[in-house]
Amino acid sequence: MSITVILNLAVFLGLIYLLFKFSQGDMKLSRKVLMGLVAGVVFGFALQMLYGVGAETINDTLEWTNVVGNGYIRLLYMIIMPLIVISMIAAVTRIDEITSLGKIGGSVVGVLVITTMISSVVAIGVTDLFSLTAEGMVSGDRETARLVSIEGRQGRVDDLSLASMIVSFIPRNVFSSLAGGAGPMSIISVVVFSILFGIAALKAMKEHPENKEAFTKGVDVIQSIVMKLVQMIMSFTPYGVMALMTKVVASSNVADVLNLGKFIVASYVAIAIMFVVHGGLLSLSGFNPKRFFKGVLPVLTFAFTSRSSAACIPLNVEAQTSKLGVPKAIANISATFGATIGQNGCAGIYPTMLAVMVAPTVGVEVDFAFLAMLVGIVTISSFGVAGIGGGATFAAMIVLPAMGLPIEIVALLISIEPLIDMARTALNVNGSMTAGVITSRFLKSKEPDVVEQPAE
Repeated sequence: MSITVILNLAVFLGLIYLLFKFSQGDMKLSRKVLMGLVAGVVFGFALQMLYGVGAETINDTLEWTNVVGNGYIRLLYMIIMPLIVISMIAAVTRIDEITSLGKIGGSVVGVLVITTMISSVVAIGVTDLFSLTAEGMVSGDRETARLVSIEGRQGRVDDLSLASMIVSFIPRNVFSSLAGGAGPMSIISVVVFSILFGIAALKAMKEHPENKEAFTKGVDVIQSIVMKLVQMIMSFTPYGVMALMTKVVASSNVADVLNLGKFIVASYVAIAIMFVVHGGLLSLSGFNPKRFFKGVLPVLTFAFTSRSSAACIPLNVEAQTSKLGVPKAIANISATFGATIGQNGCAGIYPTMLAVMVAPTVGVEVDFAFLAMLVGIVTISSFGVAGIGGGATFAAMIVLPAMGLPIEIVALLISIEPLIDMARTALNVNGSMTAGVITSRFLKSKEPDVVEQPAE
């Protein structure tokens, strides 16, 4: 390890110490996370200015700063499956306190699907507004290598139909799904198992009422321990965000960003519009959008830096229950379903924009029939696919061939993918929390001590 790397790491550790000292006391988590984000941006920018993009010194430095960032993400992944299992079982066994499971699931999925459809329409409008086209995009070495990799996986995606997707939701081996062996469908497979287990527990308690108290108490104890572990992990969020933001800024190529700046700006405009749409839907449901966004800011910040909807599940559930007053049953269903179904950014905006950009270059007329079919395919393909790592890429790989369009553009945008994916992930997570709040309001289910707090 060179002396420059050692000095860089000393500065990084110094920033962590300062962040720790300044965040003592009763400071809100959102402010702590914001401080971590700013520190990461400043440090990452300083590294890039001092050594240049791709410098060995930066790579060696990031190798060690990533211990903090990747370590934090691993902690979140560690708790996801235990959290889903115990929370979903607890939610189903308490279903009589809220409403029927079918109404909750139907409402959550309905909101996710509707907002995905809206996001697709928004993407069409923004693409037209910015006059985006795929003409003139030239691939380089990285893009060519990416295309080869994407085409190598195309066969797996081509065989993915709505019917096969539904079947894949059912776990063949729940222990394999708990270990991630079911691939992109692991989370939703565990959700299905947990719901069925909870329903079986309800039936068993009706047949043997004498066991109800013991079972309920046992579930409550395990859930309280898991939630305490979630809170412990959440306390590391500012430091994880700082490390993740350092990596993003230090490794971003300014030249690539400038070359494809128009697409980046258009993407962020579409994403911003969808945030406004979410706020409007919350207002219609009677929930104060200002209070909503203030409560979910730490979750959105982590989603932005981590680019992982699944990793946000623990923070998502915690924010909904403690900040927004959403009952645990609804919060767990919306957080887990939102990580695999109807992601507005990855499954809605991104594939729609690519399809509208590519179509004219291959002689396909972008008329009403084309756009209506595109919105329909995007909406259907949003079930399950977006939960995959690199979900936006896989969503595009389903939508583009289904519309008779080439997939090359997916590879051509690789250089700016992380910059857009950060905002897309934040929108995905925001959509799941919006679905939870709207479902709670629609079913008139709430936690009175939290919901009745005045908006700040």
